[in-house]
Amino acid sequence: MTTTLSESPFLRACRGEAPAHVPVWFMRQAGRSLPEYRAIREGVAMLDSCFTTDLVVEITMQPVRRHGVDAAIFFSDIVVPLKAIGVDLDIVPGVGPVVAEPIRTRSQLDQLRELEPDDVAPVIAAVTALTGELGGTPLIGFAGAPFTLASYLVEGRPSRDYRNTKALMHTDPQLWHDLLGRIASIAGEFLRMQVQAGASAIQLFDSWAGALSLADYRTFAQPHSAAVLDAVADLGVPRIHFGVGTGELLGAMGEAGADVVGVDWRVPLDEAVRRVGPGKALQGNLDPTTLFAPPEVVEREARRVLDQGRAAHGHVFNLGHGVMPEIDPDALTRLVDVVHAYELD
Repeated sequence: MTTTLSESPFLRACRGEAPAHVPVWFMRQAGRSLPEYRAIREGVAMLDSCFTTDLVVEITMQPVRRHGVDAAIFFSDIVVPLKAIGVDLDIVPGVGPVVAEPIRTRSQLDQLRELEPDDVAPVIAAVTALTGELGGTPLIGFAGAPFTLASYLVEGRPSRDYRNTKALMHTDPQLWHDLLGRIASIAGEFLRMQVQAGASAIQLFDSWAGALSLADYRTFAQPHSAAVLDAVADLGVPRIHFGVGTGELLGAMGEAGADVVGVDWRVPLDEAVRRVGPGKALQGNLDPTTLFAPPEVVEREARRVLDQGRAAHGHVFNLGHGVMPEIDPDALTRLVDVVHAYELD
């Protein structure tokens, strides 16, 4: 990692150091809100694009060029490593990940073998190429957390109530932990490969952990997320942990090994500081739907988030969830300008 890169505002904020300005990037910044993304993806299936090196590089770079964000997150999907080891799944437009044969018995665990470098060679080649092209802009690698990936594997598709997931969790806890242990090993290895290829930070997405009570999270999810985050602990890169609807879990998510805790829009950042505890940077947390409001409203709400973020050990500005497809890309560019103009002194 070059001196210029290590001193970037994003990495400084992640480490709790004083950056030149509040850094900003957006979850799903490389995606359907950009016309150039829709053009390059036309006729190409989602998972096919995730395994095509040149497409991954170009799509990842698009928001960096357009918005001037302080970090890139490589274009992929949390189910990529599962697809790479041979799980029969697809990302169905308008639905999300769909698994052909949901995993609900012990005999089905054997399909979750260890991830090998050759399985994701085109993906890792993209990470290497991106680190060269990005120069002083950090690249964030990512993976899905074991609970969220398990929920897809058990349910077979996105779910509103996670009834099959929770039924397995409580009915056969040993099978549940064995399942998540295998997923944790795959996700941890995927993150290691990304960092070793040049990623400067990682984010673990536990998108659906908010469906759990704090007690269930600590018992059935946190140990496995901790194993994933521990898998890259020796590599010296900031580790971000994010979930949706996880206001009651923020402290436990930080305890899992995160250096930075992502906060969705439901909890003010100054309150999140209290819940997470000292020594952790925070990431977030403008409500994505705010971007449909007039520019003056967006600026006002962004400044409110920035003011609250002053209480944190370090603050990386982001949305409280991903960029919505219908958002005007110019609204994102204006928001970046607002954040960069915010005076820290």
